[in-house]
Order: sequence, then structure tokens, then C-alpha cells
Amino acid sequence: MRIMGLDYGSRTVGVAISDELLITAQAKEIIRRKEENKLRKTLARIEELIREYGVEKIVLGLPLNMDESVSERSELCLEFRDRIERRTGIPVEMMDERLTTVEADEIMDEVGIRDRFKRKEYVDMIAAQIILQDYLDNRLKR
Repeated sequence: MRIMGLDYGSRTVGVAISDELLITAQAKEIIRRKEENKLRKTLARIEELIREYGVEKIVLGLPLNMDESVSERSELCLEFRDRIERRTGIPVEMMDERLTTVEADEIMDEVGIRDRFKRKEYVDMIAAQIILQDYLDNRLKR
């Protein structure tokens, strides 16, 4: 069994996949689209990855406000969750993703990615990895 982590953005979806032992998350790719509401190809690619890796659960980042209230972006993520579940039949669990972009930026600083365009290329994928790793770590603590 593997778990997929997703970071849903306005034009991208960062993807991470767990190892089979559910201990580590590996960043896999960024799915890009031209318009926010054009999700057919994005959902098709997620389905391909589910089959390829034998994914049985998905963890989707939920961008809450700092006071834990639901934002407009949160609502879009919840709608995306519903679309994924309807299309794939796989359960999608929401995971608080506050500050994952900040953490992703810190990781890129540590590894020396300074170019602003390169950072933009990787941030969503690294955020997906952080979301999934946080989920896996919290799962082990329970």
C-alpha cells in the first residue's frame, strides 16, 4: 500500500508518494494546467499515478487561515477532494498545510536553489512531500 500526497494550487498540483512501508514521502512531480478550472487532464494524471504506484489513500493539503478558519482556497481544495473521490473511489484525507510553502522555501535555501524561476518549479512538489511526510509522521505517533 502507498499513500499519495497532493498540494493543490491554482495552476499546479504537487505530487508526492509514500514508500510501501509508509515511513517516507518522496516528491514525484508537478501536474500543470493552463487554467484553474481545467481539471480533466489533472485528474487523469492522478489516476495514472494511482495505478502506477498502487495508491490506496490520498492526503490533500488544506490551506486554512492562521486562525484555523476556512478560506476561499480551502473551499476550492474541498471541492477538488470531492472530485478526486468521485472519479477514483479512493478516500482523500485533508491535512492542514499551513506554512508548508515557507518550509519548502527553507528546504530550497538549504540545498542552494536560489534562482527564483527554479524555486517556482519545485515549491509545489516539495510542499506535497512535506504534507505527506507530516501525515506519515503523525500516523506513526497515533
